[in-house]
Amino acid sequence: MTQNKKPPFRFGEKLRAVRERKGYTLKVVAQRAGVSESLVSQIERNKVSPAIDTLLVLADVLDINLEFLFEEYRRERPVQIIHAQERRTMEEESAVYEELSKPANDEENHSLESYLVRLPPNGKTLRGSYGHLGREMGFIIKGRAQLHYDDNIYELEEGDSVSYSASAPHTIVNVGEEPLTALWVVTPAHRFI
Repeated sequence: MTQNKKPPFRFGEKLRAVRERKGYTLKVVAQRAGVSESLVSQIERNKVSPAIDTLLVLADVLDINLEFLFEEYRRERPVQIIHAQERRTMEEESAVYEELSKPANDEENHSLESYLVRLPPNGKTLRGSYGHLGREMGFIIKGRAQLHYDDNIYELEEGDSVSYSASAPHTIVNVGEEPLTALWVVTPAHRFI
């Protein structure tokens, strides 16, 4: 007789990914959270489950939305709505991302995420600068941009769209004199933060 055992909560991968994306060392996070470097390392490797107060402190230090940490444990509804005033946003240097859709956890390779990207003049994205699995599609809503893709540069004007394999390094640069607004879709989801 087999028993259906619930998988343990696994926050480690998310905590590590955010820490690395922000360029923080284990030591910096541990010091700011008031815990040992060893404990942070064990939590990131899912060797220990953190106490809720430790998890809350780590989320605060890393500026992580708790909904992001617990999203796998919420029951998904077939229709997902994100009201304009409830959009999660993320800032990355000068780039601002506004989440338009959240990836569903049960879709694996078919998952997608979408967001608005806002860049000031001369601003650029960094999220794809090393490349990743999947494909991306972008649509320039307002402004002028360049797609730096591998060693090539592509000019994009208002109303233009672009799609490409995300495996090569890629960044978007606002080359106009006005703020840039673009719609971006990534599949499989790269995980909006």
